[in-house]
Amino acid sequence: MGGPYAVLAYMAQEVVANRGWITTAQLMDALGLAETTPGPLILVTAFVGALAGLGQGGPGLGLLAGLMVLWVTFVPCFLWIFAGAPLVDRLDGRPRLRGALSGITAAAAGAIASLSLAFALGVAFGRLEVLAAGPLRLPLPDPASVQPLALLLGLVAAWLILRRRLPLPLALGLVAALAGLLHLAGRG
Repeated sequence: MGGPYAVLAYMAQEVVANRGWITTAQLMDALGLAETTPGPLILVTAFVGALAGLGQGGPGLGLLAGLMVLWVTFVPCFLWIFAGAPLVDRLDGRPRLRGALSGITAAAAGAIASLSLAFALGVAFGRLEVLAAGPLRLPLPDPASVQPLALLLGLVAAWLILRRRLPLPLALGLVAALAGLLHLAGRG
């Protein structure tokens, strides 16, 4: 139903846009760090907590905030898993509940799409403004701050994955190689 990426959308809104504890670039670093190992939500939340604590009160608070976030993220997840696992088969057999879960899944997919758009705009543009209308917040990129190389690499990655249907690791490797070549050629 969205898993950690649905939570990341909320976290991005809260810690970057609303509270200003970290930057979009730092959140993207956290996501990149998390994708290198299993358990992305736990790593991202701990990293974000540590960065926020570091920014608010130095290394000691950064360490304490990271440990506290790790604890409050890790323990409840396992409690839910152990408590809820015996009920999953019974709940799956109820059509009304299955319909409600489908709606939750759709909402999570929307949250993930929103996070993807925010990250894509953060990479492709150096500056973003936020248009706020009531509870609605829309990122508006500054066209003058476009990052041509990042935009090109993103489009190449999208083409490789969506049109050529290459596996993600292969597409990632090819785009990383292209970025390295462009950097060596003096264009990056």
